[in-house]
Amino acid sequence: MDLRHEYGWPSPLPPSQRVGPAATLALAALLLVAGCGERKTERPDNAPPARASQDGDQWQQVASVLTHPRCLNCHQVEMPLQGDGRPHIPRVERGPDNMGVAAMRCSNCHKSGNNQASGVPGAPHWSLAPESMNWSGLSTAELCQQLLDPKRNGGRTPDDLAKHMGEDPLVLWGWQPGADREPVPIQHDKFMEVFRAWVAAGTPCPQQEQSEDSA
Repeated sequence: MDLRHEYGWPSPLPPSQRVGPAATLALAALLLVAGCGERKTERPDNAPPARASQDGDQWQQVASVLTHPRCLNCHQVEMPLQGDGRPHIPRVERGPDNMGVAAMRCSNCHKSGNNQASGVPGAPHWSLAPESMNWSGLSTAELCQQLLDPKRNGGRTPDDLAKHMGEDPLVLWGWQPGADREPVPIQHDKFMEVFRAWVAAGTPCPQQEQSEDSA
């Protein structure tokens, strides 16, 4: 219906081109349906982005700590690293008990706490991790498998690992390394919360990516 015509207003269209009442209602219904459909598919501007699986996110947070220099420097094959991953000076070797050889023993310089005068780091039982616990050169998937293997993790169950991460003084040193050394990237209480959640989820590991050679 053309309301301008009904009330005597001049109509912009000749009578032959005016839309009748039935067509007007049909057009209005069509526009209403189309508008509703658009609103259903709209995504609010403040909607959170899609996230990766929670379990995978938990492991990635754990891995970000284990691969940090504060942990990785001592999880090496033959000699430790220092600082942000530099070769240890002086050069030291693992030795049969993971604490050096002959006159180059870890305890010669590293005591039960940091040396405030020299800046040399220290914590109880300072040493290289056993060779079976070497983490250097591993992908996060390989690290996950190694961490959960009792033959390569000191015979620990997942709950034992949580206890080790939560209480061992040498592990805890990574959160308060002193001097100008960067601590691990996640606060310890938050890390333990994530680690225990990962254990409770069944310690899922990411799939190992296929190498180009085996593709």
